[in-house]
Amino acid sequence: MSRTYSRLRLKYAAPLSKRRTEGSSEDVRYLGLENIESWTGRLLAGDARIAADEEERSGAVSNCFERGDVLFGKLRPYLAKAHLAEAPGTCTTELLALKPSAKVHGRFLLYALLTEEFINVVDGSTFGSKMPRADWDFIGNQTVPVPSPAQQRAIADYLDRETARLDALVAAKARLLELLAEKRRALITRAVTRGLNPNVPLKESGVEWLDCIPDYWTPTKISRLFRQTKRLGFGDLTVLSVYRDYGVIERTSRDDNANRVPDDLDKYQLVETGDLVINKMKAWQGSLGISSLQGITSPDYVVFSPLHDEDPAYLHLLLRNPLLTTVYLSMSNGIRLNQWRIEPDRFATLKLFLPPLPEQRAIVAHIAAETAKLDALRAAAERSIALLRERRAALIAAAVTGKLALA
Repeated sequence: MSRTYSRLRLKYAAPLSKRRTEGSSEDVRYLGLENIESWTGRLLAGDARIAADEEERSGAVSNCFERGDVLFGKLRPYLAKAHLAEAPGTCTTELLALKPSAKVHGRFLLYALLTEEFINVVDGSTFGSKMPRADWDFIGNQTVPVPSPAQQRAIADYLDRETARLDALVAAKARLLELLAEKRRALITRAVTRGLNPNVPLKESGVEWLDCIPDYWTPTKISRLFRQTKRLGFGDLTVLSVYRDYGVIERTSRDDNANRVPDDLDKYQLVETGDLVINKMKAWQGSLGISSLQGITSPDYVVFSPLHDEDPAYLHLLLRNPLLTTVYLSMSNGIRLNQWRIEPDRFATLKLFLPPLPEQRAIVAHIAAETAKLDALRAAAERSIALLRERRAALIAAAVTGKLALA
């Protein structure tokens, strides 16, 4: 039989702690939003004693929390960042430190704050477009269910067991996704550097990033395949961007507010089908590719037009080969690693090895067929993960609101 529990405003169930501190200490653990896993309340990296960057934290104000406090993320609340503290520490001011009253069990409160209903209500109250955050005055006035202390403990114990079981299944599926991604990368890398015939005679490539290649493949350089170009005055075309995981795609195809299309497109460059487009700051991460689209792209990117008659799809796969990321890094410079820019002139000297055109097309077809199988397995695993997470969320909601009768 389901029960209807009494409800209490959060600010009375778990008052807000207002203790703060300045500076940082190696002896006190510090938690940022990035250290908490969405929807589960778990700490990431498997270590509760997480140290933040001293340079960034020096002189900064942090919230203080005690063992048993429940932390709740007010910045981008749709990420559902909450955590039950097992030891005292400090945290970003974007985490609210709540002290459960005598009426509320901490583990039960954590589950109550991680229900989709509560998260959606709080998320609907946010202000600010780029950094949406909720206000404690609103959050504190939301109600949470409050069954008896014995019922709260029983519900928390039940959810601990059941969510652990579901989380283990999700973790297994996540490991499968990692293996599939690794197999996909290995498949492409071997095909574009060794071809499809395992018995073909090999020879030393003579370049650091590649050991042996088929002995009949032809050496060439980027400068013989592409010419850097910068064509302006085409602001009415579709805006394109370069992503590590996708190559060159329409910018608006990604749901990312940080990458919205700007108003002024006068300095944007023309990209034709077959052009090579490189994100200069992220080339070493693999953010480049041959475009299959016509459009315009950021003036901060490098665009190369083709001089070749090779298969564009093959060159796309070859240039995005993970073996080349270290080479791109060696061709980049800057003050900070994550802001290093590749030097186009050095990139133009990159040495590649190409099979005959018919073999290039055969390799592309082979990769397409084999990756399609892997992608089908990946999609099935992702659907399974989504269903398990839906089951987890529904279970928590039913248990904390009394809709699930526990033995």
